Amino acid sequence: MSDTPFRPFESDLDEGKALKTLENACTGADDGELFIERMRSESLILDDGRVKTASFDTHQGFGLRAVRGDVTGYAHSTEMSEAALARAAETARLAVAEGGATLADAPQRTNRALYEDIDPIASAELPAKLDILREIDAYARGLDKRVVQVTASVSASYQEVEILRPDGARFADKRPMARLNVAVIVEQDGRRESGHAGGGGRIGLSGLLEPADWQAKAREALRIALVNLEAVPAPAGQIDVVLGPGWPGILLHEAIGHGLEGDFNRKGSSAFAGLMGQQIAAKGVTVLDDGTIPDRRGSLSIDDEGTPSGKNVLIEDGVLVGYMQDRQNARLMGVEPTGNGRRESFAHAPMPRMTNTYMLGGEADPQDILADLEDGIWAVGFGGGQVDITNGKFVFSCTEAYRVRGGKVLEPVKGATLIGDGATALKNIRALGNDMALDPGMGNCGKAGQWVPVGVGQPTVRIGGLTVGGAAAGG
Repeated sequence: MSDTPFRPFESDLDEGKALKTLENACTGADDGELFIERMRSESLILDDGRVKTASFDTHQGFGLRAVRGDVTGYAHSTEMSEAALARAAETARLAVAEGGATLADAPQRTNRALYEDIDPIASAELPAKLDILREIDAYARGLDKRVVQVTASVSASYQEVEILRPDGARFADKRPMARLNVAVIVEQDGRRESGHAGGGGRIGLSGLLEPADWQAKAREALRIALVNLEAVPAPAGQIDVVLGPGWPGILLHEAIGHGLEGDFNRKGSSAFAGLMGQQIAAKGVTVLDDGTIPDRRGSLSIDDEGTPSGKNVLIEDGVLVGYMQDRQNARLMGVEPTGNGRRESFAHAPMPRMTNTYMLGGEADPQDILADLEDGIWAVGFGGGQVDITNGKFVFSCTEAYRVRGGKVLEPVKGATLIGDGATALKNIRALGNDMALDPGMGNCGKAGQWVPVGVGQPTVRIGGLTVGGAAAGG
């Protein structure tokens, strides 16, 4: 790992020459920038007592963009040189064609820092991290004799970015990320089930390596696995579902959040296109995308265009009031950027992406919400899912769920999948708990081949008439 300070305009490029090249590329353009990144990442996985993965990666490079109208010219390179920058400028310039546009103003500056400038990789030496993973393995096995396999992992990264605009404005950010995960497999009478727990954020590793933190994760992973060991096949049919707080907000993120990103709405491909100002959800439903929460996985002091992240209301009391915007789509839609211009790395152009997307809580006691459920499912944990952005249809698998009858939580169920569409689900929300919570810090979001870290959250939510895929109708 290099301890060399990240100063690309001192060590690799002459700022004056780079600015001149960028100016030439963006003459007659609406917008553009030079995005320079250095990224270091480390991943350690201990699987069944053996080191399965021990990786360290570092990369550095730049991406140069010129934008005119809805056309983007983008070129990137790992070669940090004036020659490479000149070649990239020639490529990006093709999008500008004859020009004629006026360069947009630079983003407003912010002195806000939402996370510490700390390199998580340097938080602990490699042997110490491996020792912790071995301790996790031994601890989890010692919790219950039915534990037959343990996987423990720790990952950390440190991203440093510099953004130079054609008007000479410069922006910089240093972004830490750390995460620790524990997964266990239990076996009883020939049946095997698994459980998983983890989390982190834009923090150092030191807190995650404390016994109080990883022991809680190991116990939670075991709890889920043991619950699933007793699970019976899930029912199938159209029934009411109560979603738990926190991580189940991933359904909100996928089924609704993507449909509220600016590019999909500008192009008319979202199920929510053209509905601004209309009632699209039940009364009381308020959804925000907030990149300003300190230390959260999806938070950003500035986005990847230099715009300060925002606390953006998307749905207010059931009414659609906003979309998430990068600079290009905001300009084309005649609105302000919202700080949601994100990219996976210097090799990718930015686009509107979520940060931390969550639904505000209501006034109902979560226990009362369950007590009012005559026959349904209480879904507490979620795994993978698929969503069609154009119509909002989704399919999500539950990793922890229970059958509810007569207002009582009964047996755990296995194999439950929730099927529906975001627009209908929003309107069928029948109760909101007073227990809004954010996820523990483990979300990743994919879009157009790019992956970025995100956060989700929600209170306990009752949704009427979701289709549950399971064993058989009526259970």
